[in-house]
Amino acid sequence: MEPLSQRGLPRLSWIDTLYSNFNYGTEEYDAEGNEEPKVPSSSSETMPYIDESPTMSPQLSARGQDGGRGREGPESVSPTPPDGLGTGSDRDAGKGVDMRRLVLKDFLTSEEMYINQLEALLLPMKPLKATATTSQPVLTIQQIETIFYKIQDIFEIHKEFYDSLSPQVKNWDSSVTVGHLFQKLSSQLGVYKAFVDNYKIALETAEKCSQSNNQFQKISEELKVKGPKDSKESHTSVTMEALLYKPINRVTRSTLVLHDLLKHTPSDHPDYPLLQDALRIAQNFLSSINEDIDPRRTAVTTPKGETRQLVKDGFLVELAEGSRKLRHVFLFTDVLLCAKLKKTGAGKHQQYECKWYMPLAELVFPSLEESDPCPHVHAMPDHDLEDMKIKISSMKNEVQKEKANKGQSRAMERLKKKMFDNEFWLLLNSPSIPFRIHNRNGKSYLFLLSSDYERSEWREAIQKLQKKDLQTFVLSSVELQVLTGSCFKLRTVHSIPVTSNKDDDEPPGMYGFLHVIVHSAKGFKQSANLYCTLEVDSFGFFVSKAKTRVFRDTTEPQWNEEFEIELEGSQSLRILCYEKCYDKSKLNKDNNEIVDRIMGKGQVQLDPQTVQTKNWHMDVIEMNGIKVEFSMKFTSRDLSLKRTPSKKQTGVFGVKISVVTKRERSKVPYIVRQCVEEVEKRGIDEVGIYRISGVATDIQALKAAFDSNNKDILVMLSDMDINAIAGTLKLYFRELPEPLLTDRLYLAFMEGIAVSDPLAKENCMMHLLRSLPDPNLITFLFLLEHLKRVAEKEPVNKMSLHNLATVFGPTLLRPSEVESKGGLSLASDIWSHDVMAQVQVLLYYLQHSPISFAELKRNTLYFSTDV
Repeated sequence: MEPLSQRGLPRLSWIDTLYSNFNYGTEEYDAEGNEEPKVPSSSSETMPYIDESPTMSPQLSARGQDGGRGREGPESVSPTPPDGLGTGSDRDAGKGVDMRRLVLKDFLTSEEMYINQLEALLLPMKPLKATATTSQPVLTIQQIETIFYKIQDIFEIHKEFYDSLSPQVKNWDSSVTVGHLFQKLSSQLGVYKAFVDNYKIALETAEKCSQSNNQFQKISEELKVKGPKDSKESHTSVTMEALLYKPINRVTRSTLVLHDLLKHTPSDHPDYPLLQDALRIAQNFLSSINEDIDPRRTAVTTPKGETRQLVKDGFLVELAEGSRKLRHVFLFTDVLLCAKLKKTGAGKHQQYECKWYMPLAELVFPSLEESDPCPHVHAMPDHDLEDMKIKISSMKNEVQKEKANKGQSRAMERLKKKMFDNEFWLLLNSPSIPFRIHNRNGKSYLFLLSSDYERSEWREAIQKLQKKDLQTFVLSSVELQVLTGSCFKLRTVHSIPVTSNKDDDEPPGMYGFLHVIVHSAKGFKQSANLYCTLEVDSFGFFVSKAKTRVFRDTTEPQWNEEFEIELEGSQSLRILCYEKCYDKSKLNKDNNEIVDRIMGKGQVQLDPQTVQTKNWHMDVIEMNGIKVEFSMKFTSRDLSLKRTPSKKQTGVFGVKISVVTKRERSKVPYIVRQCVEEVEKRGIDEVGIYRISGVATDIQALKAAFDSNNKDILVMLSDMDINAIAGTLKLYFRELPEPLLTDRLYLAFMEGIAVSDPLAKENCMMHLLRSLPDPNLITFLFLLEHLKRVAEKEPVNKMSLHNLATVFGPTLLRPSEVESKGGLSLASDIWSHDVMAQVQVLLYYLQHSPISFAELKRNTLYFSTDV
């Protein structure tokens, strides 16, 4: 049987009147990035989800002599034309009574069908429970309770409602009242909330049980539903998945009927206030569960009667006319539509403007040989993006301070608006992964994405739809208007994906360091060269953070590699598994990189309670038949950067730099010299050197080798991945018992960098360097010159002075003990004013002309370290 989510769902033209009663709370934005976006009011409501499937939409019967022409299912009836509707006050009383009866009669028919569906769902429950206590159970009691959760309660509620409403409709006259019945039904919607909360796990449990038990699979594939009393068909076969979705649809059905009843009920009728109250309860309930309902089961019907179902939508950055534009892209069952939300005046209904559309029958993904080089994409320098992240994080802290001090205020609203503008700029300028689609007739479009996972999702969704027998077409202006007009109601992504759009009660995400060990993978059908990448969400969008080594020619790779990933308000971790391609002819002309094939991908939510423990949490992601095993644990930023002196008298990590240099009789510690030498020898051209995470297990191996003064350390360095060597150098400075620039001078550095007069700042900052102990100063100057040489290769390695200052600033300056700032010591303090200042201090010295140790010491000018 065809899956429920893929069925054609016709839609009613008159249903638009319902939506005018809701406040959608959609934020305005300028998709071209030219004007300042408007921050939505915190009081705005979410648009209630409305499903308009043939079995669930209230369709007023306008039967002709044929007694039901156009019926598509046992409970579907012909729609009433728009001009057939009006308020009760617009019509004579008799007409209003007739319309109320028609609405109720049709609803009663569908209610009977709904009860039959629930009954069919409950039918196998009793025998399944009976076998659960035997030696050969089909399902366990827990599985049964999960799959059939609250179905019995819902059945009893609707059976009672039906039994009460049916005699009222049969014995209809102008004095009949039904408002109290709908009011009672609405008051019992709490059971639906419990059902919706359990719906996803119920489906997953049913699917797993079907895969593992053939007997249950047969039961769940063909449940028998009784037809209506007047139907020729005694039974129809329906899948369990389809029936489990019925309760979710039913709430919207009841809400729409209430809306229709009110239209045809005079305001002085005893039912009117009761129906109003019932509708209010139902609408509030819909809003509360809107995000939990699968939104893909929505559709629009064109004037020609063609049904188009929305499959996927989201915000993408399009490269159009040489500049970046934020678009809302809608994938329907047979067409891809690219739109932008039009600016409208206050109080006016918001609409989308279609920029272009492409029938899926004409859409192709150009092969590498066919594709032309993409137009030049102006890539924003990394340091500008990092600067913006710093600004945004600083603003977040200011918003938190405003909330703590004054609550809602005009100052905070201005701050939120400015933060939204900055996040919008970051969203527009960060993506760099090309996603090109091509029309067979010659027109191409190019999107830029920040995540390969996202690119793969769009490609797979389109290719899945293209497996069907699709026809090409041209939309008339009216059809295009109808399709574009439906986008606002059907969309599943309501807000631009920036963190300032989050509600106050939404979780802020995790800030700190996520340690991930990628252990192994199974399920590959043939040997290949395999590796994984890790993505996390940051500032509202996903970015790639780490990559395993390639495990060659295997079906069961054993990576066992550990990574430390910095989290910035992150809520999800994604793992992508690739097959490495070494064929240089497979070069992507869009970014000059060899294209590797995605074998599978998966995602897990980062639950703070699960990963914020001292122990590793092991998990498995299943993807296309492949299982990737990994472990996670989380460390807050404060804990990860806390400097703890080593208890050992030997070794170099956690030992004062003066002790190490004295023991080695050197000016710069051996570990610093060797790591710098190796990076300059073979890592200075490495993209993202010092920014890309090295494998944690390799870093720990090098740490142990340096601590034990292993005689094979040079051999190890020459064989080790260069990112692990860079990571070892960073770890050494991070684990010093006090920062390289010392605790004693920390506040002076913070004050010195804030001096506005250039000459005074120069004198102060040079004097502070002279005040450092000699081993600290010499090591700092040695590292400074190395980082400058790395930055000289910025066109190749993409590491600017600013990027390097961002990586090393907090490591070299963060004091041993950070005093708590009371309530303002938030998790989101990752980019606090202190951290910004630490970056600026290092950047000042990196941008300064070469600094000589001898010249510093020769200078006889003395300044107080107090600025």
